[in-house]
Amino acid sequence: MAQVISDRLVQRKVKSIQDTTYIEETLGALNDYVLLGRSGLRVSPLCLGTETFGEQWGIGTNYEGSKEVFDYYFENGGNFVDTSNNYNFGESERFLGKLIAEKRSQIVVATKYSANVTASMNNTRFAPNAGGNHRKSLVQSLDESLKRLGIGYVDIIYVHAYAFRTPIEEIMRSLDDSVRSGKVLYIAVSDSPSWMISRANTMAELRGWSQFLALQTRYNLLNRSMEFDLQPACAELNIGICPWGCVAEGFLTGKYTKKSVNNLKNKNGRYPSILRLANVERNWEILDEVINIAAEVKKSPAQVALNWILQKPGVTSPVIGARTKAQVIENLKALEFKLTPEQMARLDSISQPKAIPFPNTMFPQIHRSIGCDNIQMPEKFQPVWNLGRNRINYLSSKSKL
Repeated sequence: MAQVISDRLVQRKVKSIQDTTYIEETLGALNDYVLLGRSGLRVSPLCLGTETFGEQWGIGTNYEGSKEVFDYYFENGGNFVDTSNNYNFGESERFLGKLIAEKRSQIVVATKYSANVTASMNNTRFAPNAGGNHRKSLVQSLDESLKRLGIGYVDIIYVHAYAFRTPIEEIMRSLDDSVRSGKVLYIAVSDSPSWMISRANTMAELRGWSQFLALQTRYNLLNRSMEFDLQPACAELNIGICPWGCVAEGFLTGKYTKKSVNNLKNKNGRYPSILRLANVERNWEILDEVINIAAEVKKSPAQVALNWILQKPGVTSPVIGARTKAQVIENLKALEFKLTPEQMARLDSISQPKAIPFPNTMFPQIHRSIGCDNIQMPEKFQPVWNLGRNRINYLSSKSKL
């Protein structure tokens, strides 16, 4: 959580092994709360995702299993919970509503709108306005979510994904109206391009409307595309990043092998995603390095993958999904150590994106041509600058072989 983690989250324990002294660091605890984006809202450094609350999609668990996961997260200081109007066709929100009934004021509840559940339910007439980014979809979806959750307001509502069919001014004005109505406290965005987010927040700022304070987007060691445009956009706009897919549907847990993935064919749920990842040889090379580092620090591969994300610039609260109590226990332990700069560099190197989009590849040349080589780079833009520079260094080293 490089930009948001405070000094008090880093606890140093100096130990002596033989004649060598080293510093063991941790990232803190679940109740070392961080501020979400440009707001005073305090959230846990790991957000509990509830896509696994419910069994309608075939990837989750029943109410009792969901309760075990939620109770452990809450009892250990967790206060940030994420759901959506479509997760398990509303079952996730219904389960969550029961779980927070006696502790509403202690929980930051985030839900989403835009998904159209009638598009994927059998024996249900398709309702074209039941989904999308427009005002009618938002009003209907929000009211239905509040009923399922059994609460009077949600802390955060996300635009689930930008659908390219609603004017951005309609989206932002509708969201601002929801905030002014008292049904929503903050607004956020998920799975949307950086240009849309930048235009939306700039427009909202100029017109005095509510602005996005958080972004949910896919981010993990196998997919670092977020770093090209989304991360610098969020840095400029002071938007907190809450990545999802942190362990790549379980691929980065190390529980799959090249041999065992063959048994996943013709299975539903998350297995098609695992098979797609398994078909890329480089993903296995990245996983091997994760496993090697996990052995060094005596942690699980999943914990290493999460720890790497937690230390990335702009990341505020990664979304963790857990179907069992054992899984949430393991995920939370990602906070109990800190990968060294050398280990972070190894993971950065092995997962360095092969294809760097223009104009990122031009950054080093541009800096030379406009005389910026010896001029300080603002820290918030250092990550995206490094991508282009590291790619040039990587190609240069290959050419010398």
